[in-house]
Order: sequence, then C-alpha cells, then structure tokens
Amino acid sequence: MPKKIIGRFLPDHQTIKRQKALAVFGTLLHDPNLWHLNRRSAAGAFGIGMFFAFWPVPFQMWLAAALAIPLRVNLPLSVATVWITNPFTMPPIFFAAYKVGVWLLGGPAEPFYFELSWSWVVDSLNTIGPAFLLGCGVCAVVFGALGYFTMNLLWRFSVSKAWKARAEKRQQPKS
Repeated sequence: MPKKIIGRFLPDHQTIKRQKALAVFGTLLHDPNLWHLNRRSAAGAFGIGMFFAFWPVPFQMWLAAALAIPLRVNLPLSVATVWITNPFTMPPIFFAAYKVGVWLLGGPAEPFYFELSWSWVVDSLNTIGPAFLLGCGVCAVVFGALGYFTMNLLWRFSVSKAWKARAEKRQQPKS
C-alpha cells in the first residue's frame, strides 16, 4: 500500500536523470537502487529527507541527493521529503528549533526582530545563533530517526495487513 501511495507522487526517473541541476552526480544516477521503492529504500529516503529538512542552509535537496546516492535509497523520495520545510513552514519550524536550542542550553530566549539584511544575519549569529544551530541539529537527528522508523513501521504494518486480507480472501469458500 505505501508503495502505491508514494509511487503516485514520485516523478519518473528518466525525467529526473535529465535535470541539468543533477548533472553533477553524473553516472551515479544510473544505479537502479536509487529508483526502486521498497521498505528499506523508502524508510532510508524519508529519514534522509527529514534530517536535511531541519538544516538551515540553501540547497537542502542537493545535500539529500548527495547522501541518498551512496546509501542507495530512493532518490526522489529523499529529495521530495526535504520540502517539508518550505517557505510557508520554515518560520514555525525554525522558530521551534530555536526554542529547542534555548531549552537545551538552559538560557533565556533572546528577543529578536527579523530584518532582511546581511547585517541582521551577522548580528544574529552572535545572539540567537548558538541556540538556533543546536536546536536545528537536535531536531534534524531526532526527526530524521523518527521519520526512518515511522516509515519502516508503516510499511511493515501495511504489508502485514495486505497479507492478512489475502489470507482471509483465500479462506472464503468459492461460490
């Protein structure tokens, strides 16, 4: 069941291979394991995507792809999962990560007001930076692992449910 649901939303692997932005990976994209969708590859891809979703850096998708290739997990799913943090969800997610960092450091939350300027970014690295980066790191590890194990359990549950339904169907008398 998860294979059918996830497979519906994933693009064709030939389309992805033709993307100019992914040319840096060269022939590594021709590994068939990057395109198969099974429990291991889906769980690994989801974990990688969740891990990099909490990194406050540009090009999160490239980082997810760069890790998915050597680990031989589903490339499109790992890249797509990164989009959990998008322009609409980033502010609350990163604010929550900052709060986690403040809680872990045990200090007070610094008041800050966002400005779209380079000087604000540099000044913020000294005030809110340590708590923010620690919170992002902890959230990345926790949600990456949680994503991996959750997808693994959902896949196992779905397969078990399908096997039981098939067994019940075989048990029914034919009319």
